[in-house]
Amino acid sequence: MSDEIWKREEVASPCVKICVVHPVERLCTGCLRSIDEIARWAGMSDDERRAVLEALPARAPALKQRRGGRARRLAR
Repeated sequence: MSDEIWKREEVASPCVKICVVHPVERLCTGCLRSIDEIARWAGMSDDERRAVLEALPARAPALKQRRGGRARRLAR
């Protein structure tokens, strides 16, 4: 029996198993992919996957911005 399927070269998922969708940005806070990208990942070509991976670093700042937290609530 061949185990070639386990040795194939493909672009790996950026999933870090922290699957929480940001309520405003609609991105996974773990891997920064959109729900659509996560759902389509298995069917994407390597070129499509690389394009998603290249876009991820630019998304990180959107999730780092704080919404005010306790200080904002107290200021009301």
